[in-house]
Amino acid sequence: MSWLAAASTVSPEATQQAIGYPTLFLLVLVGALVPVVPTGALVSSAAVVAFHQTAPFSLALVFVTASLAAFLGDVSLYWLGRRGMGSKNGSRWLEAIRARAPEDRLAQAQSKLAEHGVAVLVLSRLVPAGRLPVMLACLLAKWPMRRFARGNLPACLAWAVTYQLIGILGGSLFSEPWEGVVAAVALTLLLGVLPGVWRRLRQRPAG
Repeated sequence: MSWLAAASTVSPEATQQAIGYPTLFLLVLVGALVPVVPTGALVSSAAVVAFHQTAPFSLALVFVTASLAAFLGDVSLYWLGRRGMGSKNGSRWLEAIRARAPEDRLAQAQSKLAEHGVAVLVLSRLVPAGRLPVMLACLLAKWPMRRFARGNLPACLAWAVTYQLIGILGGSLFSEPWEGVVAAVALTLLLGVLPGVWRRLRQRPAG
């Protein structure tokens, strides 16, 4: 029964970490492949929880987990998109990217990509709904996988840092983790909605 005694000494934080980090990795990876999961809100929420933990390196583990999952997800989606570009019938992955890259956003992404190159790819993950139009622009420009991966790595690192800082801000404002999670998720969703609202207001005809 020594294993029962050992299990009883495991702290709730250790159990939470053992479950939480693999879950965060899986959800961010899936969210990169199927862009309906609010991955930014997930990272911010995980950062709030890590901020209130006493275990060392909790925030660093959130950063490594989120950025690695985002990078692997993006690279996998790009690889699937390249396969679709080379196929006569395309692929459902390529169609999913096209469906979430409106013509005006795609044209803008292609123009900026031609002018600024990798810098646009790095910034695309920080702009709400900016990742897929730029990824499609890279596919249409026939960027090789190596070039895309080289630009996408700093993009994922910057993305993870940004949403983790939002979580740290939410965690620092409230004593209870759940309050910080609510604040971080609300702020993340607000940042995601504001650019679309601003575009609609600018496109509205005067008078």
